[in-house]
Amino acid sequence: MNAAQRIKEVSELLHRANRAYYVDARPIMADAEYDRLLAELAELERKYPELAEDTSPTKRVGGEPIEGFVTRKHAAPMLSIDNTYSEADVTAWYNRMLGQLGLNKPEEGGLFGSAGGVGGLPRMLADPKIDGLAMSLRYERGVLAAAVTRGDGVKGDDVTHSVRTIRAVPLKLNDAAGVPIPEVLEVRGEVYFPLKEFARVNAEREAAGEELFMNPRNAAAGTLKQLDPSVTAARKLGFLAHGRGECSDKGFAGSFTEFLDRVGQLGVPSSGLSVACGTLEEVLAAIRDFDQRRHTLPYMTDGMVVRLDDFAMQDALGTTSKSPRWVIAYKFPAERKTTKLISVDHQVGKSGKITPRAVMEPVLIAGTTVQHATLHNYGRVRAAPVDPENPTGETTSIHLGDTVYIEKAGEIIPYVSGVVLGKRPAGAAAVEAPAACPVCSGPVEVEPPEAIENPAIETQRFCVNPQCPAQVREKLIWFAGRKQMDIDGLGEKTVDQIRAEPGIPLSSFADIFRLSAHRDALLKLDRMGEKKVDNLLAGIEAAKGRGLGKLLGAMGIRHVGDSTGKSLAKMYPDLDALLAAEEPQLRPKACNKEEASRYGLPTDPKERQETGLGKDTAPAVHAFLHSEQARRTFAELRELGVDLASHDYVKPGERKQATGFFAGKSLVITGTLTSYEREDLAVVLTGLGAKVSGSVSSKTSILVCGEKAGSKLDKARELGVAVMEEPELLERLRELGVEPAGR
Repeated sequence: MNAAQRIKEVSELLHRANRAYYVDARPIMADAEYDRLLAELAELERKYPELAEDTSPTKRVGGEPIEGFVTRKHAAPMLSIDNTYSEADVTAWYNRMLGQLGLNKPEEGGLFGSAGGVGGLPRMLADPKIDGLAMSLRYERGVLAAAVTRGDGVKGDDVTHSVRTIRAVPLKLNDAAGVPIPEVLEVRGEVYFPLKEFARVNAEREAAGEELFMNPRNAAAGTLKQLDPSVTAARKLGFLAHGRGECSDKGFAGSFTEFLDRVGQLGVPSSGLSVACGTLEEVLAAIRDFDQRRHTLPYMTDGMVVRLDDFAMQDALGTTSKSPRWVIAYKFPAERKTTKLISVDHQVGKSGKITPRAVMEPVLIAGTTVQHATLHNYGRVRAAPVDPENPTGETTSIHLGDTVYIEKAGEIIPYVSGVVLGKRPAGAAAVEAPAACPVCSGPVEVEPPEAIENPAIETQRFCVNPQCPAQVREKLIWFAGRKQMDIDGLGEKTVDQIRAEPGIPLSSFADIFRLSAHRDALLKLDRMGEKKVDNLLAGIEAAKGRGLGKLLGAMGIRHVGDSTGKSLAKMYPDLDALLAAEEPQLRPKACNKEEASRYGLPTDPKERQETGLGKDTAPAVHAFLHSEQARRTFAELRELGVDLASHDYVKPGERKQATGFFAGKSLVITGTLTSYEREDLAVVLTGLGAKVSGSVSSKTSILVCGEKAGSKLDKARELGVAVMEEPELLERLRELGVEPAGR
């Protein structure tokens, strides 16, 4: 057998394995065998790249990351479905629908006769409502051409790069099924996070010190919006069909039942749990029955979707401005229990966010026993609903010993939804928000700032010490990144590898610059040969000379990124001068007249230097710079030879107000440029007086556009923002005496 024949054979076998597993629920091979064949196919395609097809199963492992999302218009709108929470509302919808169809008098036959129902009533279908992200799969000539999110119903984001990694989604339809494949076929459905995989990913995130995903639906949505498809591939999402979009063959299916059957034969999975109903009583019975079974499924559901089965009847009923008249979603109410609050843990996430977590007496809810629940934030702790089963709008602060109501967000993550005030024990102490970080005792910042005066409106509380042990790993990876200290060879995997070695300390920025003392130990690590270690140490040595601006932007100080770090470095010649500055001096644009006079700033705020800090953010930065943690960090870096002088400092008398074409304009850069890296161009444009941001808005002056521009270009056109392509950009720069250095 030659290579072409073997590639075709293995590809077809893997496609059949996917259909057997996801559509037929009858696996034909073990996971290990699937992985072995996939590896064989990948090796064959590596040796013979000319034989690899776009629909190959190997394409599911994730390709190159994309730069941004393209917005696409739906061929047929993806309308939302009206929700209801009571059987009375389902009954009212059903009777209203019969009247609109002329079927409310069964003896008269109506417009469509029985249409498969009972006694002249229309046939209905009750289908589980999967709790995921709505998706439209567009197949052209049997091959997956696009996968687009619902968006606003008229247009959505093209996430084909991510959806291609989902094994339940066929990359090409099964042309051996004997079902005619339409030229264009759109299958609507739900991308979901299987509960087993959701638990696995959350366990991995917990082990890595990362914040847990709250529920599978939001996690699935966030996963699909990753620019890197390998992230989606690693999370093993699923897909189930639940509707149709454009179909070029009008005779493909006459009913929803027939549609699900046909797309199933073509390889697209559905729940297999649809229930045909001939009467309203059968619809309500199906809803009640499913409520008893839904917690046994391997994915989240939050209700049942009830629809007319016949497509002609659906078309006759039509839609309102936002929803079809022929379908309704019955949503199950969240289960709620009470238990006793024992204590509250104050957990610090990778971003420094401090989250209160309740420790409670164990309680069985939605099929599992829970002892911990999120309290969301300290604003909710201070203003929790009283007796949510009988809501009056009254709130109370949560006290230790309280009897609290527990629910599950998405029926996965437990949370405290209220307090039984009448059962509060005498002398119970209110839960207090930590005044300092519970891990490192560093300073904290409260959002919004007004919450300092009105604690009940607090939404977030952060530890602002970037050396906090709860944040160290993420900070180290950020610090070494290309746009920060640019330490070649110190990426995420290397950081984890070094931190796993007990003999090599790596828990602070200073420890990075001490790695040269551990060269022998580094050489003993797996896949760390002499060349790699020497390159790493050379990169670390070079990073010592990056200067104050780069250092500030790399330390992960809250509110201080690359541009703010550089702006501060323009104002102060070295770290000592920065530390000598008072808080208002860090926010010259936001100083009032009295402050401006005190610090010798121009009267007109427009003439003052921009640092990126304001009245809400400068106090937090100033507090960190003068904290014990920062003092210790800077002292260690100075001792290790890290350059704390500014490479960007401009003396006050030499500062000139930027003039020229770009001065004062707000710019966004998108696409691939031949003359500049985008980060380098942003620095050039900022130096010419422009403000460079990451997203297009009505305030954007110009979109600088390279090749392969995506949704930002569409947004700019929609808002009427001027678009400047690279030739015009270079011409404008040359007029200002700026020549590109080349990429």
